[in-house]
Amino acid sequence: MLFIDPNNPELWPTGGTPYETDALAFCRAWQSGQAEFVLHTSGSTGVPKPITLAREQMRASALLTGQTLGLKPGDTALVCLNIRYVAGVMMLVRGLELGLTMTVIEPASNPLNGFSPDTRFAFTALVPLQLQTILDEIALNSRPEFLSILNGMKAILVGGAATGPGLERALQIISAPVYATYGMTETVSHIALRRLNGPDRNDFFMALAGVQLGTDERGCLNILAAASNFERVQTNDVVEMPDRMHFRVVGRADLIINSGGVKIQPEPIEQIILANLSGFGLSARLFVAGLPDERLGQRVVVISEQLTVSSEQWASIQDEVRLQLGPYCVPRTWLAIPAFAETATGKLDRNQTMARLL
Repeated sequence: MLFIDPNNPELWPTGGTPYETDALAFCRAWQSGQAEFVLHTSGSTGVPKPITLAREQMRASALLTGQTLGLKPGDTALVCLNIRYVAGVMMLVRGLELGLTMTVIEPASNPLNGFSPDTRFAFTALVPLQLQTILDEIALNSRPEFLSILNGMKAILVGGAATGPGLERALQIISAPVYATYGMTETVSHIALRRLNGPDRNDFFMALAGVQLGTDERGCLNILAAASNFERVQTNDVVEMPDRMHFRVVGRADLIINSGGVKIQPEPIEQIILANLSGFGLSARLFVAGLPDERLGQRVVVISEQLTVSSEQWASIQDEVRLQLGPYCVPRTWLAIPAFAETATGKLDRNQTMARLL
C-alpha cells in the first residue's frame, strides 16, 4: 500500500514493490513536467498498441473530471486500477492535478479488503468485477463496513467493461453517486458518464462539458474534445443519440452477426440473457457471437464461461429474446467452455476465445 500526498513529494517513499515503484516513477515524471507519456491500449477490441498522450490532454481530462464530480484539494482517493494502463494512470493524474491524497494499492478483486470500518475515501474508480465482489461480500458475508466506505464517497466511477443488469440492481444499496464511464485510451479515459443509482439514474451517457459528439454513416459515435487533443476520434460503437449531449451504446459495428442476410447486434441479446439469468439466481461471463453455418452464413450462439442452463431456463431465455427482439435474434445454441481468453487487463478477449472454437 502506497500513500501519495501531491503537496508533499519530499515525503514520498523511495522504495516498495515493483508496482509501487512504477506508480512513484510516473508521479515523479509528472511532477517534473514531462510533456508526453506512452501508454498502451487494453486490447479489448484488437491487438494492444502503444499510444502517445500529451500532458495537456491528460491534464484537461483530469480537471474536467474534478469539475464534474466536485472533487477538491485535500479529498482522498483510492487508486485500485492498474496504473500501467490509462484508467489507473489517470487516477494518478487526477490526484496530482486536483490535490487529492492518494492511497495506491495493487489491483485486487475486492480493493476494500484490509481497510478499517472508519476508513473514508472521497473518490475511487472500479471495474465492474471489483464492485460486484464488494457487493457480494456485503450481501453474503455481512460486511457492512464495505458499504459504509462506499457511501462515504463523493463519487464512484465504474468502467473498463459494461455493467450488467444484475450488478445495476445490486448497486442500488449504495447511496453515494455511482457512474458508468465511457471512454478509451485515445480520449484519455472517460468523456461521458451515466448515473447508475438513485433518482438520477439514467440509461443514457451524458457528455462532459466541452465534449463534441457526432456519428458517421454507420451510426457510430465520434468524439472531439480537449482530451483528444481536439482531434476527432472515430469509434466502432453504434449509438442512439436523442441529442448532441446524450447517447446510448447499442453495440459495436465490428461485432454484428450476419445470419441469413439479417444483421444482428449481439449486445442487446446479451443484456436480455443476463437479466434472465439474474432472475434465475445465476450469473456468468458470457457473450453472443456468430459461428459459421452452411445455410445461414452465421448462426447466433451464446458462449458462456462454465455456466450451463437447464432446458427450461434455455427455453425461457429464447422466448424472451424472441419477444423483445424478434425471431432472427434468438440464439440457436448455448456453449459452455472452461475459461475465456483475456487481455492483459483482464478483459474478455472475444477474438481469441472464438479462435478456440473454430
